[in-house]
Amino acid sequence: MFDDCVHQPGLHVFRVEKMKLVLVPKEQVGVFYSGDSYLLLNNIEKGGSNLHFWIGKDTSVDEQGASAMFCTQLDTYLNGHPVQYREAQGHESEKFMSYFSNGIKYQEGGVSSGLNKVHTDISQIKKLYVVKGKKNIRATEVDLSWASFNKGDCFILDLGEKIFAWCGSQSNILERNKAKDLANQIRDCERKGKAKVEIVQEGEEPEDMITILGAKPALRDGNPEEDKQADEQNAHAAVLYKVSNASGKMDLTKVSESSPFGKELLSSDDCFILDNGKNGRIFIWKGKKANKEERQSSLDMANEFIARMKYSKTTQVQIVTEGNESGLYKQYFKTWA
Repeated sequence: MFDDCVHQPGLHVFRVEKMKLVLVPKEQVGVFYSGDSYLLLNNIEKGGSNLHFWIGKDTSVDEQGASAMFCTQLDTYLNGHPVQYREAQGHESEKFMSYFSNGIKYQEGGVSSGLNKVHTDISQIKKLYVVKGKKNIRATEVDLSWASFNKGDCFILDLGEKIFAWCGSQSNILERNKAKDLANQIRDCERKGKAKVEIVQEGEEPEDMITILGAKPALRDGNPEEDKQADEQNAHAAVLYKVSNASGKMDLTKVSESSPFGKELLSSDDCFILDNGKNGRIFIWKGKKANKEERQSSLDMANEFIARMKYSKTTQVQIVTEGNESGLYKQYFKTWA
């Protein structure tokens, strides 16, 4: 059984808690614990939906399996209409990031570790986040130390009642604005307005920061290349495979390695893998006449393919059904009438 909200427009976020799917409170939407797995369903008012399966870097194998199962069940419950995405922490798709105008925040811990409990005494909160990226902004929890700082990034020092958005002298204006937005979001959503946000420029650190972090040492310069890596880039080089499980295992037949492809290469009777894994992304296309087992084992198919090709476990996966293809998928084809 799924919450009735899955039929309503908008973004709905669920977390796997002890092998159950639990709706995330609105004030916690955009916060992701590294030890957990999440499902995000975004229903568009004029029709269409996107279903994302998010894996934290420290998520247990059991929770990953449960999340994949829930994702398959919810897709089936919604008659296979959503475009499915598998997301790995730090390597999320642009579609995923587009839901969070102020960026997202990663926190250590998770359900099983017990480290995700909400502090009732906000004066005890002491956390530091680095804000990275130019287009896709992510705030990641780092060690509470000056050693985590550099001149090229912005940081959020969360002390519960006071939240400092610290801006390195080499940081870009967008990062500075996003750091401010994220700090305000923490104040408004997590603290219900019961916190003060202060913007701090490098070299103008207040006494409260020095008390927590100690005397400030010389900081290292920023690395512009890290910002480029933080923003995912889409590349077009790809290979198209037809998939069959008739033999009891996944058989791949290479259809073409010359992209953009012709749409006529796709057949409603089969499933296909569009492999752009060297650039961090693969697609599963499900023909409307493909057998039920193939259509319902799409995530398993993707995981097996990633393992076989020895791609990174953080490879992005998008699963589309015939007639519900995403613009990102269609761009690999010459024409799409």
